[in-house]
Amino acid sequence: MIYPQLSTLNENCLQKPYLNHLILPSGPPDILRSNCVEFDFSDVFGPPPVQASVELSSEKLGNFVAAPEVCIETKKELKEHSIDDVSINKCNLQLNHFCLEHQRIGLEDFEVLKLVGQGAFGKVYQVRRNGTSEIYAMKVMRKDKIMQRNHAEYVKSERDILTRMDHPFIVRLRYSFQTKYRLYLVLDFVNGGHLFFQLYRQGLFREDLARFYAAEIVCAVSHLHANGIMHRDLKPENILLDADGHVQLTDFGMAKQFDETTRSNSMCGTLEYMAPEIVIGKAHDKAADWWSVGILLYEMLTGKPPFSGGNRQKIQQKIVKDKIKLPAFLSSAAHSLLKGLLQKEASKRIGSGPTGSEEIKIHKWFKSLNWKKLEAREIRPSFVPEVAGKHCVANFDDRWTNMPLLDSPAASPKFNDNPFGGFFYVSPPSFERNEQKASFTEALSCNLHDG
Repeated sequence: MIYPQLSTLNENCLQKPYLNHLILPSGPPDILRSNCVEFDFSDVFGPPPVQASVELSSEKLGNFVAAPEVCIETKKELKEHSIDDVSINKCNLQLNHFCLEHQRIGLEDFEVLKLVGQGAFGKVYQVRRNGTSEIYAMKVMRKDKIMQRNHAEYVKSERDILTRMDHPFIVRLRYSFQTKYRLYLVLDFVNGGHLFFQLYRQGLFREDLARFYAAEIVCAVSHLHANGIMHRDLKPENILLDADGHVQLTDFGMAKQFDETTRSNSMCGTLEYMAPEIVIGKAHDKAADWWSVGILLYEMLTGKPPFSGGNRQKIQQKIVKDKIKLPAFLSSAAHSLLKGLLQKEASKRIGSGPTGSEEIKIHKWFKSLNWKKLEAREIRPSFVPEVAGKHCVANFDDRWTNMPLLDSPAASPKFNDNPFGGFFYVSPPSFERNEQKASFTEALSCNLHDG
């Protein structure tokens, strides 16, 4: 399943410059700037959880419209319009689901369990929704830090993009909301660890396992492109594994919406995974994502990215000028795909043509793969992370999970009009629940109006 690490992957190889770009930095927790004068701790974790009330106020129901009253006057009519107990119980359950989905969600609805990571603007916590057994990941971002770096549009774009995503290999946003000092994204809790974590814990991936991961990443990126989105920061730290060993693409902080004529000039991403056109400041498009997929595949198969070592300027020169060096132990098909993905000229890069990702999917390296079964999650990976239930945090770095649940004070963000208006979001019911609600409405309609 997994090769042991080659002798070339010694301790020095693990201490690479690009580790400075991890989503979980090695530095100390964020420190408050001394010139900040207003602090507030009250919106970090909210008040202590309380027993959920069974009474729903009209405010909590929001736009929910109560069923109209029906006057039934005769025994005959009563019999014609009656609904059996099973149908009533089913309808009540569906109605409860509908009400829960339409209530206002806030910080007080979650219990914080563990710290599992830290990013540029805040921290990521494992949380439980009060009154349920549901476990989520809560990304908490400080508004003052976001505004200091002028990244408000990036954060709003991440939230907006996530609301559009519903794919088996992309992490799903469940809720988003804000308080005076912070923004909150509540996502599925994916606890199989980062691909980066497993890659360096286990060693090199054999071609069959790398093929599986690469294929699921291709599916996820293809879905993004089909919906007019470039990710622009594909790297092992932004690819999670779920408890079943399937890929979950995450972190859309650098993502950008585009159309077929769009070119971006932004210098974004993590250097070792940047396409040459981004490095030299040339306008780039979705082909830049396929370069990053090639770097990921190379790293999975060899243990390190192809262009690394030295300072930032030297790495940039390698990306732009150096030829790719392919180890002899890789198959000829793997060589061919890597050459196609790591083509320095974007217009000649595999996946950049009119057929898009189909050009990659029909490549001979993927010949043995059934893409329909893969997208249906019907192919079981040869490696499954060790996960002891949905609360398990064993695949997260213990430097975070062992930290106390304390957060840094946040300075009062400096803006006149809140730039994060409309940030609130509750994910719509799944297709199954939509069907249930449609059946519920149809059952009421038929029983109340037929005859």
